[in-house]
Amino acid sequence: MKESIFNIRVYGIFINDNQELLITDEFRLNMNMTKFPGGGLQFGEGTIDCLKRECMEELGQEIEIIRHFYTTDYYQPNVLVTSTKQLISIYYMIKIPHPEKIKTTKIKFDFTQNIDGPQSFRWIPLSELSEDEFTFPIDKKVVGIIKQQVRQ
Repeated sequence: MKESIFNIRVYGIFINDNQELLITDEFRLNMNMTKFPGGGLQFGEGTIDCLKRECMEELGQEIEIIRHFYTTDYYQPNVLVTSTKQLISIYYMIKIPHPEKIKTTKIKFDFTQNIDGPQSFRWIPLSELSEDEFTFPIDKKVVGIIKQQVRQ
């Protein structure tokens, strides 16, 4: 039996009062990516602590966890690393106390791409939300679930 190696990612879904979703554009591992705010679980860390840490790093403020939204329920290989790692992504609905303090832009990838790690944030109106806006397969699935819930 092969050794199981997992990459666990934790993301926050924040929809503001204007019915817009907060997303992030980033340049990492020599590629542009559009995704939800959040990132990788560190050893010894719980998923909620991970998301709170990631949001503090990325957004500069503490968040409140509203509820669990989705956890990967199928096999997804890690598409960023050529390895045998299985990706597990966990999504929470979050509340950001001061969304107006987040520097946002309307321009996709509004940063210099010559170094690893630049990031910019955008608001996407739920009425314009598309799976095609996102880079990764699990995020695309989550967008589909969000759109389905908005229609109901």
